[in-house]
Amino acid sequence: MPITDTLFDDFIHVRPRLAILVRLARAGWVEFTQVRQSVGCSESALSKQVSALQAAGYTEVCKMTERRRRRTWIRLTEEGSTALTRHLDALECLAAQVRGPAPRR
Repeated sequence: MPITDTLFDDFIHVRPRLAILVRLARAGWVEFTQVRQSVGCSESALSKQVSALQAAGYTEVCKMTERRRRRTWIRLTEEGSTALTRHLDALECLAAQVRGPAPRR
């Protein structure tokens, strides 16, 4: 069975979603604005992708008001972390197939 059949996640592989999950991977809660800046997309595009990730169970969203300002925080769920790790493993396997064994010196 090809590696992509078992580990590769077409849903995660969409560039903005992958970038969001990577940004959240080693963090706890991250403010929406910080995620937007690191991913490099508009607020509406990020909101759409975060909603899709949340519906899939990969992210969790918390909205709160602080000093009369509405703030949105996002974090990776355990399910999202597992899915991201599996997807990155699949990408590493694909890369290894292309690169082949390390050359001998």
